[in-house]
Amino acid sequence: MEMIAADTNVVVRFLVDDHPAEGKRARICFEKNRVHLPESVLLETEWVLRAAYGFSREEISGAIRALLCLPSVSVDDRPAILRVLEFFDEGFDFADAMHYVKSAGIELKTFDKKFIRRGGKHGLLISAP
Repeated sequence: MEMIAADTNVVVRFLVDDHPAEGKRARICFEKNRVHLPESVLLETEWVLRAAYGFSREEISGAIRALLCLPSVSVDDRPAILRVLEFFDEGFDFADAMHYVKSAGIELKTFDKKFIRRGGKHGLLISAP
């Protein structure tokens, strides 16, 4: 199997299958290759599923978890992505969760008061500058 990286549009076509011809080609990519999903693609996939397709938080989390369970799929830091999904399931914005998790334990500064409050409830190092 060849290793490829998939762009967001391939991942979305695979998950949503709203364009039959492209959906089929996306499925073939995942069936015949080892597919690497960069974190930026996962971040954008969440946004597209939410903003363009109206997926719920639960549907998005389930879709990304399903991708991660495919034997052909790899990501750079699976434990970090799973932690992002845990925060997302707890009500954090997906991008905020990614920023926090990828901050590697260093205090994250933000002007987002909701993010600060939610982080405080979970004992996270998030505060205003």
